Amino acid sequence: MTRVLAPLAGVVLVIALLAGARGLDDVAREGQLGPGFWPRLVLAGLGLACLAKFFTEWRYAGARAPRGALEEISRPRLAAGIALITLYVLAAPWLGWALTTVAFIAAFMVLAGARSPVSIVANALAGTAVLLYTFVKLVYLPLPKGEGPFETATLALYRALRLF
Repeated sequence: MTRVLAPLAGVVLVIALLAGARGLDDVAREGQLGPGFWPRLVLAGLGLACLAKFFTEWRYAGARAPRGALEEISRPRLAAGIALITLYVLAAPWLGWALTTVAFIAAFMVLAGARSPVSIVANALAGTAVLLYTFVKLVYLPLPKGEGPFETATLALYRALRLF
């Protein structure tokens, strides 16, 4: 029963947080996304994930789940994922957002079980490029450029991608 109620509690929390985020765009300029856009987008994604988890758990409540449907969490992998996220947040201001994001995506894919070096590199580079265009060109979000030579490399990358 807890497995069914926990995701439902997540949906309720998301709704409460979305209601609290209503006033964030009061300072937004005309024609630009306000500061509340990204938190609301993340909350919407979290709400959808909680709903999906709720329906999955509800479907299998009282019945034996199909093999592999509800796998146990690997605590070492979970700890490694948390460590990767923490390292990403700490390294981004120093190394720059772009370089740190490429490394983060690649490392997270390896942690998740990806084995093809070509696939890992392609996804890390393409994912970072898409995110750079989204954040820098569309949303005008200033991302950390890094310090010293990392800032120089980030600026060269921005010019090569015609971000500015």
